[in-house]
Amino acid sequence: MPLPTLTDIAAASGVSLATVDRVMNGRGSTSARSRARVLEAAATLGYRDTPSPVAQADRPVRLAFALPKGTNAFIHELGQHVADQASTMPGVTAFVHEIPRMKPLLLAQSLRGLKGKVDGIAIVAIDHPAVRDAIRHLIVSGVHVVTIASDIPSLPHLGYIGLNNAQAGRLAGYILGRLLPKGQPCKIAAFAGSLSYRGHQEREMGFRQILTEEFPHLELVEIADVHEDRAKARARVSALLAAHPDLAGIYNAGGATAGIGAELAAYPDIIFVAHDATAGNESLLLEGTLDAIIDQNARLQVREALQTLAQAARGKSYRMVPPRVQIIFRENLPEE
Repeated sequence: MPLPTLTDIAAASGVSLATVDRVMNGRGSTSARSRARVLEAAATLGYRDTPSPVAQADRPVRLAFALPKGTNAFIHELGQHVADQASTMPGVTAFVHEIPRMKPLLLAQSLRGLKGKVDGIAIVAIDHPAVRDAIRHLIVSGVHVVTIASDIPSLPHLGYIGLNNAQAGRLAGYILGRLLPKGQPCKIAAFAGSLSYRGHQEREMGFRQILTEEFPHLELVEIADVHEDRAKARARVSALLAAHPDLAGIYNAGGATAGIGAELAAYPDIIFVAHDATAGNESLLLEGTLDAIIDQNARLQVREALQTLAQAARGKSYRMVPPRVQIIFRENLPEE
C-alpha cells in the first residue's frame, strides 16, 4: 500500500493542499479548526511526519540572525539585541551568523551552510539572484525566513520587518527642505550607504522624488555610494566640500554616518540628516553636527523577528508589528 501524501491529507481533511502544506511544514498561519482537521487526517492516514501538537508547541527552537560584517553601527545594535531578547523566550536560542558584505556568491554559500542547523533565519541581505536562490532553497527545506531593514519582496518568506524605506527617503528630503532657507537655491548631496541593498535604493528614490515635487530649488550635486566605509565616506565629504564650498545639506541613507560626521564637525552650518539612533549618532546629534535622525527601532525589529520565526517554527500564527518611522532631534532624544 503506497504511503499517504499531502494530497491524500488534503482530500481526507477537506482543505486545500496549500493549507495542508502550511500546517505540516509550519509555513504561515491557519485557523485552529483547519489545523486540527489536517492533523487528525494525517494521523488517521498514518502519515509518518505528523507533528504532535503538544510537541510542536513546546519544542526547542534555534534561530539565526544573518547580519553583514562591517562597521555599520545599526547592524551591531541589532546583534546586541539578539541574545538579550532570545534569553527571555523559553525554549528559544538565537545567534548572530555573520555574512560577507557585497559579495553575493560568498553570501549565498554562507546562507546555504545554515541548512539543517536552524529552524528560522532573520536576514539583512542584498537583492541578488544568487542570494535569492540560496534563500529559496532554505525555505523549501523547511527553514522559516524573514528579512530585516532591507527586503527581498520576490521571496516566499514570512515577511519583512523594517521601515517603508521610500517613505523614509521622502521624509529625509522633507526635513532638509524645511530646514534650509525657503525657496533659496541650495546645493545638497546624498550618501547612499550601498545601493546593493534594496532598502537604500528605495530611500534614494523617495529622496529624489520629494525634491522634485516640493523642493526644486535644492540642487542635488552628488549621490555617493561609499559601501558604508567610514574612511571612504569622510574622504568623499572632504572632496565634495572642496568642489562645492557652498554645500548646504547632506542626507546619509545608510551607514558610515560617523565618517561623514567627523568631516562635518568643522562645518556646523551644513544641515545633516541620517538614519538610526545608535550611540555614535546620538553623540553627533548632541554636539550639533547631526540635525535629525530617522530611526527604525533595532530593539523592536529583533523582537518581531524572534516572535515571528519562533511561532512559525511551532506551528502558530503571529501578526508582526512593523516599526514606525520616528524623527529624533536633539530636543527629543530618547532616554534609552
